[in-house]
Amino acid sequence: MKTFKIIVLVILVAFVGIQFVPTERNQSNVVPATDFLIVNAVSTAIKTKLQVSCYDCHSNNTKYPWYIKVQPTAWFLENHVNDGKSELNFNEWDLLSNRRKASKLRSIIKQIESGEMPLDSYTLMHSAAKFSKSEKQDVLQFMTQVKDSL
Repeated sequence: MKTFKIIVLVILVAFVGIQFVPTERNQSNVVPATDFLIVNAVSTAIKTKLQVSCYDCHSNNTKYPWYIKVQPTAWFLENHVNDGKSELNFNEWDLLSNRRKASKLRSIIKQIESGEMPLDSYTLMHSAAKFSKSEKQDVLQFMTQVKDSL
């Protein structure tokens, strides 16, 4: 029993200790001129849906939930956002070549059609990020139009 208490105490001290390890926040008040929503003529409905469903992980401005202050959750979210931005950063859209944009759009369309995006782990905590059938069709149609215009 004494060993169990020591183990619990060590785990508790470690948990409290990691709370003081900072993470880097992905937040910016600047929307660059290269942003996808600025470069393309996006309707209000699609703009809102993309911001709610995609921009937290695929832009330079994440809206963080309250649990970002709890480690190791903050480390997980920081890693997740960095991975998402490395794949696609909507804020840097117009820095891509047309060929790269077309490739990204094909990937976006494929992942939305298959239900890969937005991630289930994201929509679990952010139910508004889920696509309704009509929202999904509208976004897919818009992405296809953008791809075809390149």
